[in-house]
Amino acid sequence: MELRHLRYFVVVAEEGHFTRVAERLGMQQPPLSQQIRALEQMLGFDLFRRHPKGAALTAGGEAFLQEARTILENVDAAVARAGRAHSGSVGSLSVGFTSSAAAHPFIPQVMRAYREAWPEVMLEFREGNAAELTEALVKEQLDVAFLRRPVNMPDELAFECLLEEELLLVLPVGHPTLPRKSGRRRPAVPLSALCDERFILVRRSGAPGMYANLVEACVQAGFVPNIAIEVERMLTNISLVAAGAGVSAVPASMQGFHSENVVYCSIKDAPATLAAPLTLAFREAVQQPTLMHFIDLARKTAA
Repeated sequence: MELRHLRYFVVVAEEGHFTRVAERLGMQQPPLSQQIRALEQMLGFDLFRRHPKGAALTAGGEAFLQEARTILENVDAAVARAGRAHSGSVGSLSVGFTSSAAAHPFIPQVMRAYREAWPEVMLEFREGNAAELTEALVKEQLDVAFLRRPVNMPDELAFECLLEEELLLVLPVGHPTLPRKSGRRRPAVPLSALCDERFILVRRSGAPGMYANLVEACVQAGFVPNIAIEVERMLTNISLVAAGAGVSAVPASMQGFHSENVVYCSIKDAPATLAAPLTLAFREAVQQPTLMHFIDLARKTAA
């Protein structure tokens, strides 16, 4: 039994006349009658009572008509769903992000634009550090992730730097290196002024690039920093600085957190390596339509 048998049957049942249906379908009447006869032979009973004025459904035909319509509707719906999935209009997408990346206004901007463009795609979110997100991508537990500097760069993953922003020092309010009056300008502090401070950083394993770059910049400034506290998430850095536990450095997009208790400062004469990138990571070989739409949107938004 083929779908054409069902389609022919439904049209004849609705029209009640073989000749008119044949004309409607652009075919001869004998081949149409043969197709209906073949269907009746498969079923083992007559679907129509033929008479000079046309054809009327038998009791079996009446029952089969409902089932045939349901089958054809399901097939049409399946074709539509498959087409939408092929175009990336439906499906799912898992997105990961580090806490510092999520603080950048770019991330909610992309998410909102994607939801508006493809509202039927189900988005799943996962937070983690750069190492955790990279591993999740490799294990195919995530489709795409926003992070800062990659921890490592497995061959199967692609890493695209979308944006770069300034890295700022975070000092507690009233810190002695802060100028007494800075007006509306962001104060600038040299790293060398912090040689005796306790630094609070995200663990090297979670953000090795930014960790190593800050340490190297301190060495270039003439001292080895005292890494007193290592935390899992960058937002915790700021909370601990606000509590007076030490000083830290975060991407500029994170300024504003605990602003009543901390001061965000530019790094005077900062080396270029202290820029904080925003990186998009994904499996390079994957051509999943929902993912390709997301990558394209992220690139256009960044541009």
